[in-house]
Amino acid sequence: MTEPPRVLIADDQTLVRTGFRLILGADGIDVVAEATNGAEAVDAVRRTRPDVVLMDVRMPEMDGLEATRRILTGDAGQPRVIILTTFDLDRYVYAALSAGASGFLLKDVTPEQLTAAVRTVRTGDALLAPAITRRLVQRFTRRGGDTAALHRDLAALTPRELEVLGLLARGLSNAELAARLQLAETTVKTHVARILAKLGLRDRVQAVIVAYETGLVGVGEREAGEQDDEAVPESRTALP
Repeated sequence: MTEPPRVLIADDQTLVRTGFRLILGADGIDVVAEATNGAEAVDAVRRTRPDVVLMDVRMPEMDGLEATRRILTGDAGQPRVIILTTFDLDRYVYAALSAGASGFLLKDVTPEQLTAAVRTVRTGDALLAPAITRRLVQRFTRRGGDTAALHRDLAALTPRELEVLGLLARGLSNAELAARLQLAETTVKTHVARILAKLGLRDRVQAVIVAYETGLVGVGEREAGEQDDEAVPESRTALP
């Protein structure tokens, strides 16, 4: 992908949109449209077909969660959606990830993190580190809150793929998976790609969610020597 990413910014705060537009523009990233609510965002995606949407959660008329659902079930080229939130682990973020968003950013993100995030999801990668995603999933599956569950049949996976999915959901990177399973890292990447394809998932973020929602990995399970989630300080950024 040699062309710069094309971005749509959806946020009801003018200062936020202006700040993000200036940051992205300074790094050579094109902002093709802005929206002040979810309905405008859905319409703008259809008109401009951006590569990435920066989507606020709380907006008037239509919130970012509903807008994300409509965008990712539409026929506008399936852009990548990054959810913007003021609060770390906002309760709406879990549902947005389940709906197909590629990750989330806090609004106090640094300029470097913002531009890196846009470029990361544009290439098809997930924005969240698996360990951060796992803490997010564990927190909200514990609470039993309203979620947009991803219903998937794991019977399509081979025993090795199930093993890879379970370890991925516990936060292991590709390199750590390769070491644990005594496989080449390229082989691990192939397994992950096949898991995503068989389950119809966009990225590793959704794979982690599926592992918890199907019961493949139980809430509270963790690797040997890992601290309890309550003892682990939450990350103040959404980047690994």
